[in-house]
Amino acid sequence: MSTFLFDKTIFGPIRSRRLGISLGVNLLPNDRKICSFDCLYCECGFGQKSSDFARMPKRDEVKEQLRAKLTEMKNEGELPDVITFAGNGEPTLHPDFAGVIDDTIALRNEFCPSARVAVLSNASRLGEKRVVEALRKVDDNILKIDSAFDKTAIMLDRPNYAYSVEKVIEQTGQFADNMVIQTMFVKWSENGCSYDNSTDEEVEAWLSCLRRINPPRVMIYTIDRDTPHRDMQKVAPERLDAIAVRAREIVGNVSVSY
Repeated sequence: MSTFLFDKTIFGPIRSRRLGISLGVNLLPNDRKICSFDCLYCECGFGQKSSDFARMPKRDEVKEQLRAKLTEMKNEGELPDVITFAGNGEPTLHPDFAGVIDDTIALRNEFCPSARVAVLSNASRLGEKRVVEALRKVDDNILKIDSAFDKTAIMLDRPNYAYSVEKVIEQTGQFADNMVIQTMFVKWSENGCSYDNSTDEEVEAWLSCLRRINPPRVMIYTIDRDTPHRDMQKVAPERLDAIAVRAREIVGNVSVSY
């Protein structure tokens, strides 16, 4: 199936299913995906085994381009609800991620103080002090946990390091009220076998994770765009709603995107 890359450092604004009017920031190269995961469902396609920092935009470039875009949006009378770090891979891999966050918060405060700053992260860099300090500063620190089982998470997200759900759960303890847990529920087939991280067994284990983490907010969703893996299927809206009902017994704020 067709996928796409973000070809700009500052992109949008777009209307996000989860975040509202979102102005995007892509800290990865504009012509390739660089990520510590290679998820079967990633809209950017499968990645390259690369950490080509030289191709990433420099901190000053990001700041200048973000200022220019916010100036344009202010002149047009439509400022964003949120400035969202997403794009062609894992944003926290940028070598000056912490500095970029500081610049972004300063520009947000200057142009649109009511807007939020969000980071979509796969939680792979929570062992890095400067990354954690930066994520503590943003309004929506959105961290991925796609399964409570290592086997499922590794099969679906395909991390390029020794991934452990238990380690991620421990590391979420570094955050307080700005943490959001995000989970993609999906069905897929591979090598003649069927998989589903929305089964009763998967959901019960995932709910146990939520009890331990106790995040202020949870986002659950399913695929909405083309995926690089051909045999991916959406989870039905009624199943997502049922999962959300259970999650709300633990976390008051649970949003669902179909």
